[in-house]
Amino acid sequence: MRHFEEQARQRALYPRIEKIEVSMHGPGLDGTLLIMNRGMSTPLSCARHLTEHHVKNSALALVDGEPWPLHQPLTSSCSLTLLTFKDSDPTLVNQAYWRSCAALLGQVIETAFKDEYTVELLSTPEVAVTSGAFCCDVVLDPQLDSWTPSEESLRSLTRGAQQLIHQDQAWEPLEVVPSVALEVFSHSRCKQEEVEQKASQNPKGTVMLYRCGDHVLLSGGPLVARTGLCSQYEVTALHNLGQGSWGVQRRAQGLSLPLQLQAHHTVWRKLRQRAEKLVRATNLCFLPQTVVQQS
Repeated sequence: MRHFEEQARQRALYPRIEKIEVSMHGPGLDGTLLIMNRGMSTPLSCARHLTEHHVKNSALALVDGEPWPLHQPLTSSCSLTLLTFKDSDPTLVNQAYWRSCAALLGQVIETAFKDEYTVELLSTPEVAVTSGAFCCDVVLDPQLDSWTPSEESLRSLTRGAQQLIHQDQAWEPLEVVPSVALEVFSHSRCKQEEVEQKASQNPKGTVMLYRCGDHVLLSGGPLVARTGLCSQYEVTALHNLGQGSWGVQRRAQGLSLPLQLQAHHTVWRKLRQRAEKLVRATNLCFLPQTVVQQS
């Protein structure tokens, strides 16, 4: 509930509607000027003033040259570019997509086990798209320390992810001060530590939360607009990394392609075999490669 209350409080900061000018850029859009509402209108709102194509295919935005989530309100007059997976340079979109797929995996794992088992999501490692799989690190209940996931277990996690994809839920961003985030994650000592770490690294001293349905997560960077942008999606592995500071640490891995990029089943099979291998999350930088270049 704290997340919803904070969202309402922030929206109330703009009681009087002020207009801003949004200068659109991109194929066929240069010179287009939209008059929008400060603190209320989002890049997605702008897309809705254009065409259905822009609404369906936009995954991320550039606002004055900076990556910007589609659901994050605009706070001043700006230039705006809507980004898609088929842009000539899809680097930023692919980074956000891989990060979003990992967020989806964490959400599924957190709700996949029976209530008597605790699940602690660790800080999500950011790995290059070229590593072959996105990752989500987790510590399961000590009762499950000796558990080895079966193929059916992985298929069950995949079905959970596909349900969220089918629901086409938005990833809604909300920038908050640490005290709000600490309250949101009062159930997780690990997440509280992560909040303090991220806040200390941010010049503004804030952290970015994302809400997807009832699930709230921390993210180290922007996510794409919605779960429905994912298409082919499969949970491929759950590796045991050994004892960590929070318990037995595991790395869940998966593979996905977005709605606009499809792979033939023979190509997908090769990509999947690669995505089963443990990803060593030592390289925390993304490389400028597209998702489909994994093959």
